[in-house]
Amino acid sequence: MIDPILLLEAKELSRFFGDTAAVNNVSFNIKQGEVLGFLGPNGAGKSTTMRMLTGNLAPDNGQIIINGIDLLDNPKQAKACIGYLPETPPLYKEHTVSEFLQFCARLNGIAKKQQKTAVDNVIERCGLADVSKRLIANLSKGFQQRVGIAQAIIHSPAVVILDEPTSGLDPIQIREIRQLIRDIANEHSVILSTHILPEVQMLCDRVQIISKGQLLFNDSLQKLTEQMQSTAIVVGFSQSIGQQSLTSLPGVIDVEKMDSHRYRVTYLPEQNPTQALLKSAVENNWPLRSLIPEQHSLEDVFMKIIREEDAHA
Repeated sequence: MIDPILLLEAKELSRFFGDTAAVNNVSFNIKQGEVLGFLGPNGAGKSTTMRMLTGNLAPDNGQIIINGIDLLDNPKQAKACIGYLPETPPLYKEHTVSEFLQFCARLNGIAKKQQKTAVDNVIERCGLADVSKRLIANLSKGFQQRVGIAQAIIHSPAVVILDEPTSGLDPIQIREIRQLIRDIANEHSVILSTHILPEVQMLCDRVQIISKGQLLFNDSLQKLTEQMQSTAIVVGFSQSIGQQSLTSLPGVIDVEKMDSHRYRVTYLPEQNPTQALLKSAVENNWPLRSLIPEQHSLEDVFMKIIREEDAHA
């Protein structure tokens, strides 16, 4: 099996504003066909990183390779391989949708004979056919965001970078933009910068978590999902039993008494003690009333990673 092509590689990126490290020694890459979620709280360094990747802000240290081209050595060639939608879409609102996209086609160096085809293509892909003759200023924020995405992909870039693409949209608009991002990912690699956790679960193949300018997590969505799996169960009995009886079960690392009849049993990830607990309950006539696995949300995992880093800082 042929390995996917590496389309973007960031090596040891750092950017300082005065003495403050907005981004500190961050490295990652994205391969062909991937959707990479760039996740972090507000002020974590996401937008600063996006601006460096697109050549809008020079790093103080590090290297950025886009489609095999060094961004700092050959900025014009490298930028031609990137499509970018900043958090505030760069729109000329006094233009109609078609006029603006024609301007973007020229700006991106698309040959004159191919400009109309390129514009028609993104209008269709982004669902803009019914509003193509309308002024951008008169469109809803959801449609303006679609125009912003259209300008980012009009030149068929290898990598599309979307910075908070659903920010400020209503629930219906959010659903529509997420579907559009899924469609884009069929033809482009996508870096999605967001602080909205469900968006990462719905759209991304890999996840990076950044906080205070440092990369804390860089792995597949599957690995992040594994951290969401339960490593604790809440056990309820009709009457109190000896806490030591639960502590002695295989795999159990902690037992917390929640009230007179309920216990939180924490265990090693690969040693779920449920079967052993049920067996002991039968053999020792424990009056077992309930057994509930504790489920961790993506928010729980996200906050755990952030808190662990804060504790080590």
